Amino acid sequence: MKPKDDDKQQAIASATFALVAQVGLSGLTMAAIAREAGIATGTLYVYYKSKEDLLNALYEQVKGALARLITEEATAAMPFRARFQRNWLLLLRHRQAHYAETVFMEQYYNSPWFSEASRQFSARFTGECLGFFDEARAQQIVKDVPTMLLAASFFGSVRETANLLRSGDLQDTEAALAQAFSIFWDGIKA
Repeated sequence: MKPKDDDKQQAIASATFALVAQVGLSGLTMAAIAREAGIATGTLYVYYKSKEDLLNALYEQVKGALARLITEEATAAMPFRARFQRNWLLLLRHRQAHYAETVFMEQYYNSPWFSEASRQFSARFTGECLGFFDEARAQQIVKDVPTMLLAASFFGSVRETANLLRSGDLQDTEAALAQAFSIFWDGIKA
């Protein structure tokens, strides 16, 4: 059996992300993905047996890259506020640089295609992140509120700040980003 071509896999991924940003998951078809990727629809089915298989694989790819981004550099020696700020900024910049992937990930997570395997994969990543919030809460650095509320505040702040930058309603300056992070931090600090 001929090995799968990395360039074709990347073209399929890029086409899928671009199309989801344009038409959403519901409007996504395998034929449109193949056309956008510049391959035959039959070739696409050699790589992925179904739309669901494709979506599951791409979610794990994108979520895995995001998890590696956050956990790649151990920052345990840094003070909590600096760690929060570092991760906040990393996620913000990642979101800006990979907008179509982010749209895909959010739509997929909230779709009927979100599989049990993807749910378990996501839980492993989320567990690592939530441990960080739990540790900060245990040390009374952040408010004693449910961990998921802290996480929602964190990720929501990143998402909305990125949206403001994308729309041009917030200038992409060090001072503006420091203010945006400060608003988030002031909301969760103990």
